[in-house]
Amino acid sequence: MSYSEILYAVDRGVATVTLNRPDRLNAWTPTMGSEVRDAMVAADADDGVRAIVLTGAGRGFCAGADMANLSAISAGTARTPPPFSSVDPEARADFQHPMTWLPAIGKPIIAAVNGPAAGMGFSFVLFCDLRFAADGATFVTAFSRRGLIAEHGMSWMLSRLCGHSRALDLTLSSRRVSAEEAYRIGLADRIFPGAQLMGETLAYARDIAENVSPRSTRIMKRQLWEALLVDLKTAMADADHEMALSLKSGDFKEGVAHFLEKRAPRFTGA
Repeated sequence: MSYSEILYAVDRGVATVTLNRPDRLNAWTPTMGSEVRDAMVAADADDGVRAIVLTGAGRGFCAGADMANLSAISAGTARTPPPFSSVDPEARADFQHPMTWLPAIGKPIIAAVNGPAAGMGFSFVLFCDLRFAADGATFVTAFSRRGLIAEHGMSWMLSRLCGHSRALDLTLSSRRVSAEEAYRIGLADRIFPGAQLMGETLAYARDIAENVSPRSTRIMKRQLWEALLVDLKTAMADADHEMALSLKSGDFKEGVAHFLEKRAPRFTGA
């Protein structure tokens, strides 16, 4: 696949999507958004891919919306974006929005935040499944300093990760948050020295690709995202239904067999 603003590569069961405008700190454009969506859909459809890593080229993850686009919006000259089409028409309506569709991708998505993640870049990373950060990475909401509001589902997702008052702190002040603080408040799941970030993230993703059931990860990802939106009774009924199906699956049989036979698993997703 050929892209102009991202890079896409697959190796050992892991697809890596790299935002690739390093001279602009990977500032987000409509083209970049379309290409990221296309790459994620391709990875989801590829049976050879079992986990996805999202990162940025150069010294930044994503500096937010490109200022040229913001200037055009401010001047009233911005082009109307094309209609957004869902990555999965059967996904919940909550996950069929241009900035909240990542949970509708069936495979685990790990953000490797290698530098500043600001504004829209911050919002987007919230809807990845996991966030690993370089020790020099920073996070900033930015919106209040641009006369904007908590956009793109940030008000909903940030409070679930960090808590209500911390979400208010980060959005009202738009202050810069270090990787260490991000880890402490639950925004980042792991921190690594910058030079080790991609190696450690890829090792984690490859462990998923090689050693766990793709059927299990797909269903558990859906369960955990939908659990944010349903009551316990509904979640339990869904779990009971899925457990009954799992016990009849090929991956369950393989999960038992490889353990008893003390060998590497050969999961197929069936």
